Amino acid sequence: MSKSTAECCPECGGELVIRNGAHGPFFGCSAYPECDYIRPLKAGTDGHLIKVLDGQLCPQCGGTLVLRQGRYGMFIGCGNFPECEYIASIDSPDETTVACPQCHDGKLLQRKSRFGKVFYACNRYPACQFSLNSKPVAGECQYCGYPLLVEKRTSTGVRLSCASKACAKRQKEQNENNDES
Repeated sequence: MSKSTAECCPECGGELVIRNGAHGPFFGCSAYPECDYIRPLKAGTDGHLIKVLDGQLCPQCGGTLVLRQGRYGMFIGCGNFPECEYIASIDSPDETTVACPQCHDGKLLQRKSRFGKVFYACNRYPACQFSLNSKPVAGECQYCGYPLLVEKRTSTGVRLSCASKACAKRQKEQNENNDES
């Protein structure tokens, strides 16, 4: 369903109408498919300026950096956009000191999925596609010898388990080992 407006299409002169799409409402030319002009209904909602970061210069062009709110969260970008397309992420991944158990060359990085969930993956992706949903801990499994453990948070506290999906056994704590001796 489309709703007419009083605006004219800048490309063909036809009337602009409000249409609904997968990402919400937008302006589209009534002469579609001959004219494929479209424009967002709310101008400037994607990547709008939050704050100018005085004193911080763009490493590519020397312009002033700005804080923007975009579709995927906040980011730092060049104030001379679109001439300069420099972008820096605010949430840089936390690198752990834990080596990747699959390729043995990379380190595990903390990442965020598109839904905001935290996971850990090898920094050599796509060459190595190892990933975990739990926080990795350096250590060796007491049962199968797998070179990585993960933290599991339970109601009784934090427990270590084997990171291997084939084993996944809860590790005995140090004082539990001493009690059995």
